[in-house]
Amino acid sequence: MIKEVTDQYNAKEIETKVHGFWEANNAYRSVREHRKGAKKFYFVDGPPYTTGHIHLGTAWNKIIKDSILRYMSMNDHDILDRAGWDMHGLPIEVKVEGALGFESKKDIETYGVGNFIEKCKEFALRQKDDMTGQFQTLGVWLDWEDPYMTLKDEYIEAAWWTLKQAQEKNLLDTGKRVVNWCPRCETAIADAEVEYEDREDPSTYIKFKLKDEENTFVVIWTTTPWTIPSNIAVAVHPEFEYSKEKHRSSIDIDKKKEIEKEVTQHIQNNFSFVVFQVEGKKRRLEIEQKLISTISLCNECGPSEDWFGCYSPEKKIRESGLWLVNGLYKEPMSEMDMEWLTELL
Repeated sequence: MIKEVTDQYNAKEIETKVHGFWEANNAYRSVREHRKGAKKFYFVDGPPYTTGHIHLGTAWNKIIKDSILRYMSMNDHDILDRAGWDMHGLPIEVKVEGALGFESKKDIETYGVGNFIEKCKEFALRQKDDMTGQFQTLGVWLDWEDPYMTLKDEYIEAAWWTLKQAQEKNLLDTGKRVVNWCPRCETAIADAEVEYEDREDPSTYIKFKLKDEENTFVVIWTTTPWTIPSNIAVAVHPEFEYSKEKHRSSIDIDKKKEIEKEVTQHIQNNFSFVVFQVEGKKRRLEIEQKLISTISLCNECGPSEDWFGCYSPEKKIRESGLWLVNGLYKEPMSEMDMEWLTELL
């Protein structure tokens, strides 16, 4: 009976009436029986994981499939359809491990492998029932009463049977493949199971000692420093030009830190103020005590034994671009400026 369309659309009310009509008339079975004897159309559902509630991806997937099956049915096809569920494997295990509070595979061994498997089955079956209800609410028509489930013995045995047939027909191949590996789960994982995130990693310069030349190194630059421990060689291009540079300072990092500490203390004890030039800008810092001498620690020649090196605005104290330019007696240095100076040095 045709009724007047109201100005208010209540989706929940209409969907409840439609579902009620389908259930009262067994609409799904009736439509399938009505097309019996027509041209066959087979459909086996690609199974979603029973790891939780459905999401936009699984909902969209099922709606598209349902639309195609309805179209084929309305075009006089006898449809044999079957729903399916992927109910074993790593995704299920990870969910159950989380529910049990496990942190490593050792926890599974302590709990008992057999007990853990049963918990995984219970979880998968429970999630299957919940997700079935959600798909039915979407209006998806499939044979929900007789789905295939990958944890069932008949499914596993069918997979082994298929593998056996392939082996007997010499269709299996043995080889080596690069696979994703999860160190925490201690197993290979599929591309779809790899999760990505944006992060900032440092790039670094690293020197590799040459075998045949004393105190000679090849310097490389990398954005993946975590791969360095497994490096076995450095590649160079036969047609590229490379420069060989001599570094006149042999001060190692620890020694340089020790020098910088003593230089800082010396400046604090003996300078009135110094003018630093950083990135082309001069800054004057007030330092307590009377000026005794000038001091500079540069990369080119290093310090002398009494820490009085070459005094020159052109000589860098550090690669940061910090130069000691001048020093005269003035007023006590502020605590803030002292912290700034110490941090730079």
